[in-house]
Amino acid sequence: MTPPSIFDPHSTPAHVIVDYTTLVLAVCGVIFAIVTGLIVYSIVRFRARPDDDGREPPQVYGSNRIELAWTIIPVLIVIVLGLTTARTILALQKNVPPPGSLAVTAIGHQWWWEFHYPEYGITTANELHIPVSDPQAPRPTFFDLKSDDVIHSFWVPQLSGKTDLIPNRENHLWVEPRTPGVYVGQCAEFCGTQHANMLLRVVVQPPEEFEAWVRAQQKPAAVAESASLGRAIFERTACVNCHTVRGTPADGRFGPDLTHLMSRTTLGAGVAPNDLPTLREWVAHPDSLKPGVRMPAMQLESEQIDHVVDYLVTLE
Repeated sequence: MTPPSIFDPHSTPAHVIVDYTTLVLAVCGVIFAIVTGLIVYSIVRFRARPDDDGREPPQVYGSNRIELAWTIIPVLIVIVLGLTTARTILALQKNVPPPGSLAVTAIGHQWWWEFHYPEYGITTANELHIPVSDPQAPRPTFFDLKSDDVIHSFWVPQLSGKTDLIPNRENHLWVEPRTPGVYVGQCAEFCGTQHANMLLRVVVQPPEEFEAWVRAQQKPAAVAESASLGRAIFERTACVNCHTVRGTPADGRFGPDLTHLMSRTTLGAGVAPNDLPTLREWVAHPDSLKPGVRMPAMQLESEQIDHVVDYLVTLE
C-alpha cells in the first residue's frame, strides 16, 4: 500500500492533475522569485546610507516600457493558465464511458462507502477492486457517485481528483490505473462525527486477478454447519434489517453487504483491521471503535457474540 500523494500518480487523470499542478507551481514560483528578487534588490540598492544628503532620489513617471511590461506579462500568464485549465478540465470531465470500461456506482453513507458493480451484480463496501488498465487495451473505470444522506467527497489522490457526492444528484468520475497496488482514499468533505474515519481502499489488480475476485464475490454466502448456531442468532436479531447476506433472509440496505465480509482487510471503513478479536469487539461494542457509528450494540450475551462471530468469519 503506497502513501496517498498527488505527486505520485498511478492513473491517467492523476497524471493530468500533476502535470497541471506542476505548471502552475512553476509559473507561481518564477513570479515569486522575480518579485522577491526585486524587493531584495530595492532594499539593498536604495537603503539609507550614512553619507546620504537626505534628498529624494530621481523619480520615474509615465514610463511606457514599465506600463507595458506589467500589463502584457500578467495578461499573457493569465491566458496561458486559463487555456491550460480549460484543457485539463476537458480531459478530466468525461461523462460518456468508452466501450469496454468498467461501471461502478459509489454511494456515500455516514460513515462508509458502498460499491455496486451493475455489470456483475455484486455489491461490496469500503474496499473497491478494479482492474489495471493496459495502454494497449485501455479499460478505465467510470463511477456514478451518489449520496444516501449528506454531502460526501470521493478522493483517491493517486488515482484522480476529488468529486462531491451530493444528495439527489449524480456526479461522475473516472480513473485509469496503470500500476497494480492498494491505494488509500478518503472522504474529502466534512460529513459528520466520523468524517475523518470514512476511509476507502482501492485494490488495483491485473485483469485475471480482478476476474477471479469477481467470481468469488458472485458466489452466495458460505454455509458452514459448525456456525449454524451463530447464523440462527444473526438471523433472528435486527442484524438482518440492516445487512445483506446473499442466500439468507438478511436483505437489509442500511449497512454494508456482509456476504463476503472476510474478504476485506478492514472494518468500519478502514478504522480497524478485520481480524477475529477486532471483529468481536465490533459486534459487541461498535461505538468503542468508531464513536458515533450508526451500528447499535445488540446487547447480546458473551456466548451469543462468540457464536455470531464464528458465523461471520465463514463469510469469505
